[in-house]
Amino acid sequence: MPRILIVDDEPAILNLLNKILIGQGYGAAVASNGEKALQLLQTEKFDLMLSDINMTPINGIELLRKASATWPDMGVIMLTAYGTVATAVEAMKEGAFDYILKPFKFDELLLTIQRALEYHNAVSGNKNQTQSVPPERLAGIVAESAGMRKVCEMIERIAPASTTVLIYGEKGAGKEQTARALHRYSPRKDATFMAINCAGSAQLLETEIFGCVKGAFIAAAQTGLFETARGGTLFLDEIGTMPFETQTKLLRVLQDRKICKVGGSDYTEVDVRIIAASSEKLEPLTAQGKFREDLYHRLSVISMDIPPLRNRTEDILPLAGHMMRRALGPDAELPAINQETQNILIHYNWPGNVRELEKAIQQALTCAQNGSISKDALPAEIVNRVEEGIKSGTINSRCEQFKGKSLKAFLQGKQKEILQRTIESMPGDKGTAASELGASLASLYRKRTSD
Repeated sequence: MPRILIVDDEPAILNLLNKILIGQGYGAAVASNGEKALQLLQTEKFDLMLSDINMTPINGIELLRKASATWPDMGVIMLTAYGTVATAVEAMKEGAFDYILKPFKFDELLLTIQRALEYHNAVSGNKNQTQSVPPERLAGIVAESAGMRKVCEMIERIAPASTTVLIYGEKGAGKEQTARALHRYSPRKDATFMAINCAGSAQLLETEIFGCVKGAFIAAAQTGLFETARGGTLFLDEIGTMPFETQTKLLRVLQDRKICKVGGSDYTEVDVRIIAASSEKLEPLTAQGKFREDLYHRLSVISMDIPPLRNRTEDILPLAGHMMRRALGPDAELPAINQETQNILIHYNWPGNVRELEKAIQQALTCAQNGSISKDALPAEIVNRVEEGIKSGTINSRCEQFKGKSLKAFLQGKQKEILQRTIESMPGDKGTAASELGASLASLYRKRTSD
């Protein structure tokens, strides 16, 4: 049973919230000011804290800072009047999960509490929510590099929750694939995953997202993506390009979990997890007044960064193998990638990221001869850029580390590197290192010493 601490200097609100939460089956405790709340936190553990902002002698922001410093995994929801919304947004910058305006609606309060507790479970390692995902469940995501291993760990932790997620990454880096993985390994996996790019006119975008009543802009009624994805996930790509007026309507949906179709007046409840993505950071856009700051904080409850392909070279050759296998089928014999071609793939800068690599592999498979992929099978611009870099001396030293290595030898070398790094991070505890790597102790020694 989740335990919630309620902090407010108004006795009527304190008693009301206490009765509501107990009636909903939560364990509740009350504190009439910040000092008493800190005293309770010293002796009791809570999953969530509801705190008023305007209190003395310790206001809600100061209480938030002190509580978060000691109990970083505890969720915090701020209660505020209309006149202090800016302060509430500031509280979210300090780590608050969300804020609720007074006078509050019971359904909005309970929904926000539910979302905050889901987030708490996701980030605190709750055993029921965050059991380790077997490696085969993340099939399709190549993660030899440290950066992508962190992405997979995040997927494992937060997929079970319904918390809103904001994914950053360059175009083609794999943001939608990550969003699909979050959906695939969540309780919503049997429902619909819908995706839309947010660029375009407000009228067209709102019609697609929220739906449209008959005769508003088109002859027939149109069902929007929120309704189509009911019980599932809606992926909003390039959220930073969303028109400002549409941002306002999306914020309302995130707050109330209700939509109103374009041209209509009736509201419909929706149960959809929102995953947003952007190729540029949203904070500068909020500073420029191009993106709503309150919407930004609603979307970025959890943020993930997908590293560009040029920063995870360990993934390039395994990705190439994965793409060939997917294109040719599980039983086909894959063409060999000769050493010169491997070096070109590894040392190209990949400005188009994984998407560009996939196009290159598709061409290479089409142009492969005698079961082998040579550099002539790759797009000419990729080969030319790498060869120009070799002539200028900018990548000679990098090529040396891969010289004379087959794909198998390269992967074995990377495996040993990962094993050694893990063992060194846990000095004197090889058993824990083996467990961390998902291998037996005997297997760990064998892999370290194998040629």
